[in-house]
Amino acid sequence: MKNAAVKYGAIIGALIALAGLVFINYGVYSYYIDFYLTGVLVIVCINIILAVSLNLINGFTGQFSLGHAGFMAVGAYISALLTIHTGWAFPVVLVLAGVASALIGLLIGLPTLRLRGDYLAIATLGFGEIVRVVILNLKITGGPRGLGGIAPKTTFFSAELAAILTIIIFVNLIRSSHGRAFVAIREDEIAAEAMGIDTTKYKVLAFSLGAAFAGIAGGLFAHHQMFIDPRSFTFQRSIEILVMVVFGGLGSISGSIVAAAALTILPEALRGIAQYRMIVYSALLIILMLVRPQGLFGTKELTDLLGFKAKDTAHKEKNQAVETTGGEG
Repeated sequence: MKNAAVKYGAIIGALIALAGLVFINYGVYSYYIDFYLTGVLVIVCINIILAVSLNLINGFTGQFSLGHAGFMAVGAYISALLTIHTGWAFPVVLVLAGVASALIGLLIGLPTLRLRGDYLAIATLGFGEIVRVVILNLKITGGPRGLGGIAPKTTFFSAELAAILTIIIFVNLIRSSHGRAFVAIREDEIAAEAMGIDTTKYKVLAFSLGAAFAGIAGGLFAHHQMFIDPRSFTFQRSIEILVMVVFGGLGSISGSIVAAAALTILPEALRGIAQYRMIVYSALLIILMLVRPQGLFGTKELTDLLGFKAKDTAHKEKNQAVETTGGEG
């Protein structure tokens, strides 16, 4: 039987999230939320996709990738060039951007994911810089001048829908047998291999999936900004995404969502003290890492923190005790 309390908790959480989405959408499409705030909400949705997809690699599979901005760049330029030169439908362009990023993730992942720890981080960092340098030297991408004339296809609805679909896909993936294999690799790769898990296959799978959704986020970003250049996808961008994942908690999808939203909105909220906002922003991150180094959620999800699993476990143990007593009687 399914865990009833967790199921009800998930339903309550989904209803609360739905109510929040209805409220935000009503504000956006009734013009109570202005153009600037709508733009911030679009970036929040894009950052949620980036943080959740990187969490699959770094949090659930236990790898250490610093090349997420490179995959984002691939998706951004592929989608922008397809829109400019073909005029294909936006959803098709986004899917193709994700597929292109996934294929590159596969090609990069096969040789590099045999590395571990700092060596893997350096290899993925190198990949991100290679992508940026290649973009700088290609005429079709506009080189250092950037690529303009991109149609404004990304709306709040499309970004929101992409973020929701990303969350649903990753939540179901983590709850599946494949998700348990990812977590097993994170906890002890040698023990996972001993249990018959093909660790290389699952690491490459996680890397490719993360790259695919980073590519989709890049496509949304390109069609939101309407202009992209290599400076949008530097090593600093990869670090920003990594900070969101660590801030929310490695191995927590709920944490990635909350952290992506908070760390996108916070710098904007501090614009009133522009000269001090980065100091305040950095200080808050340092304080959090000192007080709660495992991140806001750790490896837990929202339903875990609300205590639904604990309550259901106690209830189940009580029922088992009653059944055992009755059987003995």
